Amino acid sequence: MNITRFIARRIAFGSGKSFSGFILKIAAVAVGLSMCVMIVTNALVSGFQEEVSRKLFGFMGHIQISSFDGNRSFEDLSPINIKQDFYPSLDTVTGISRIQVYARKPGIVTTDTDFEGIVLKGIDHNFDWSFFEQYLVDGRALELGGEKKANEVLISRTTANRLGLKVGDKMTIRFLQKPPRARRPEIVGIYNTGLEEYDEVYALYDIRNIRKLNDWEEDEVGGFEVFLDDVRDLDQMSEDVYYRYVPHDLLSRNLKEINPNVFEWLALQDINEWVILVLLTMIAIINMITALLILILDRTNMIGILKALGANNWQVRKIFLYNAAIIIGLGLLLGNALGLGLCWLQQTFEFIRLPEDSYYISVAPIKLNWITIVLLNLATMGVCLLALMIPSILVTRIKPITAIRFR
Repeated sequence: MNITRFIARRIAFGSGKSFSGFILKIAAVAVGLSMCVMIVTNALVSGFQEEVSRKLFGFMGHIQISSFDGNRSFEDLSPINIKQDFYPSLDTVTGISRIQVYARKPGIVTTDTDFEGIVLKGIDHNFDWSFFEQYLVDGRALELGGEKKANEVLISRTTANRLGLKVGDKMTIRFLQKPPRARRPEIVGIYNTGLEEYDEVYALYDIRNIRKLNDWEEDEVGGFEVFLDDVRDLDQMSEDVYYRYVPHDLLSRNLKEINPNVFEWLALQDINEWVILVLLTMIAIINMITALLILILDRTNMIGILKALGANNWQVRKIFLYNAAIIIGLGLLLGNALGLGLCWLQQTFEFIRLPEDSYYISVAPIKLNWITIVLLNLATMGVCLLALMIPSILVTRIKPITAIRFR
């Protein structure tokens, strides 16, 4: 170990009861708390974005293929033939996990005392229930495999609570068309995804019933939902599907294009995270600069002696920079332990709760990205040391004869 590092360690660990030693401990704690908040902030924002996105994509698919008809509403699509070149072979394309059909039909649910609008989402026997099974709060999924059309419906807890319905009840749905029609399916299940925009509108229904209501042929559907293996490939896969696989008379859009407001809101969380990270880094830098200045003033006599013995300014500055690196390192260790510990506690006990109607989730989710955590540590160490280069210039202003005279 060279003399610079030896002296730096002596300063760091040998000034415990002095005022400068107390300031160094405060600076280490400040760095640690800053790193703790950085880790927790990144884990919360990443977890929140991933969980909300997973719910949105699980409900509607990553990419939707429908008819190209601007004269109809999104819920009342013109039918398209199920016999397409891309169906069902599109799920063999690398990056695409599955493709399934759907149809939508708006209606009005009426009871003895109330009524409410609803959109029936028609699905068939190939529908993947892995998403909705997580959010079934009562009853069961629809049985769609039989030859006879299932007169069953799966509604949201929001709809059930508003209209006073429960599993086993018959609900009356009226459709405004020519001629007007009505259906009385049995409620076999109630779900709650927490996506209020969807829960208060959608119910799942057998697509064959929607075909009959719309006077469609047996081989006609409202559209196709495409699910990807990795959401990070959404933009690229969306372009590939549109230009390579979908015919010109059909429209292909990803969910970001269909519902941009939610994803813009999620993107804003990145800005909030960066603001917090920058502010915390500035706090750590300010504390370390204050500590370093006090340490230099406290060690003025030592600086004079070292210069008198032949040490140049850079050698003396390195002593204090090494010392600062040790303090920052100790603070980072403390911050990592606290931050990861808090994340583990949240994952285990879920003590941070959120209003589901506002945030789409009831518990603050945690997602730890180890690469990001390592980069946060390295960036904090590097930025702090670069910032400390400026106050360390004070060493060059200290004259040996002046420092030793006033010992």
